[in-house]
Amino acid sequence: MNSDLVSISKLEVGIGGFDDIAVGGVPKGRTTLVTGSTGTAKTVFCCQFLAEGIRKYNQNGVFVTFEERPDDIRANTHSFGWDIEEWERNKAWAFVDVSQQSQETIVSGPFDLDALIARISHAVEQVGAQRVALDSLAAVFARFNNHAIIRVELFRIVSALREIGVTTIMTAERDSEYGPVARYSIEEFVADNVIILRNVLQGERRRRTMEILKFRGAFHHKGEYPFAIIPNEGIEVIPLSSLKLQQLSNDVRITSGNQILDQMCNGGFFRDSVVMVSGATGTGKTLLSTTFIAGGAEQGERSLMFAFEESPQQIFRNANGWGIDFEEREQGDLIRLECVYPETAGLEGHLIRMKAIIEEYQPKRVVVDSISALRRISSRESFREFMIAFTSFIKHKQIAGLYTTTATSLLGSDVVTEAHVSTITDSIILLRYIEHRGAVMRGITVLKMRGSIHDQRIREFTIGSDGIHIREPLETISGILTGNVMYERG
Repeated sequence: MNSDLVSISKLEVGIGGFDDIAVGGVPKGRTTLVTGSTGTAKTVFCCQFLAEGIRKYNQNGVFVTFEERPDDIRANTHSFGWDIEEWERNKAWAFVDVSQQSQETIVSGPFDLDALIARISHAVEQVGAQRVALDSLAAVFARFNNHAIIRVELFRIVSALREIGVTTIMTAERDSEYGPVARYSIEEFVADNVIILRNVLQGERRRRTMEILKFRGAFHHKGEYPFAIIPNEGIEVIPLSSLKLQQLSNDVRITSGNQILDQMCNGGFFRDSVVMVSGATGTGKTLLSTTFIAGGAEQGERSLMFAFEESPQQIFRNANGWGIDFEEREQGDLIRLECVYPETAGLEGHLIRMKAIIEEYQPKRVVVDSISALRRISSRESFREFMIAFTSFIKHKQIAGLYTTTATSLLGSDVVTEAHVSTITDSIILLRYIEHRGAVMRGITVLKMRGSIHDQRIREFTIGSDGIHIREPLETISGILTGNVMYERG
């Protein structure tokens, strides 16, 4: 790496995931422009920059507000668990309130911001601040009708803050998600660093992303990264760039919960594998998930199920119908059910919540039933990002995963999965309906098992009061997977 890039020290921001994509944080002692359209969380970013500085790094901050009153900021950020009033009492946070100044003054002649710079400097000195946030430049520069004056005065502010020795975040408005970086097309050239926040409407849902456009003289990851705003926490970025194929691997096998399926898989699933079960509605995907969890409970392993289509009561009832007592296992802390509708949050929010639950519960097995439910609330791109991030997370922790996905066709001739999910799973089990002699049968096959030989034949299976029964291979029937079934005479 270039030695000039290494020489610039970084300040850890403390926002979840941000320091990963920023490779250590924002350049220390410099000014970073955070720009975005209305509703992209610019003010939240500023407040969290100061809040995390106080909470995590013992670095005090100054908030310069040009639009919202300090009382409004205190109230609006209380839901994130940030007690700004207490920090003010402890001389850790100070406001410089410029929101009361008239917004109608239009300046066309010589003008400077010496008084503002003096107030900021005084506040920094009062609390010993290392961090400063200015929100938003649009309010103050709306008073100017000369872009040359805007550039000069903005440069004066940036230079003054650098001389004071603080690390600064300042916000600016932009008029569209993918148009000019900032409203006056000047701000990005004066600031040392530029971060763009977006809140793009995709279908009927919005997707928040963050892009580091430039860090002058310092390295950072390129591209857009999804983020979510989490109650009691704030912004959390999903740093796909930090995902690495360095997960540990071993040859330890675990049971699927069904002895015959274990034989088909040459001894069971690998401990660190992710298995996808694909089939049409009613083919037995949830039953296989239940069997998988029950198999773990028999070994004393904790299992966690994320259910997006059924309530806990429905899951308990279904399990009881197959002779499996989930309620008893739940009381014994061997299983945990997390049931929510997919529409309650965006995929980024679901991902962050699911990771937090896994960190807290520490399961050995995780079931997601079903990923098709999550697919319907997202774009192809965001779904792919979710699957990569979640799969990488559980594999890194050597948790055995099982995902279910619903095929759209009842009788074969359907893609296995969407958005290349099949390439990031280790094993694929297909469940299919088969029409035979005026009746509907069910078939099961192990389509793929990475790193192991496996039974490649299609077997009939039935579902009874005690679960799934896998029978002999269907040797006289062909074309099951394509839906063009043919029968041999015999």
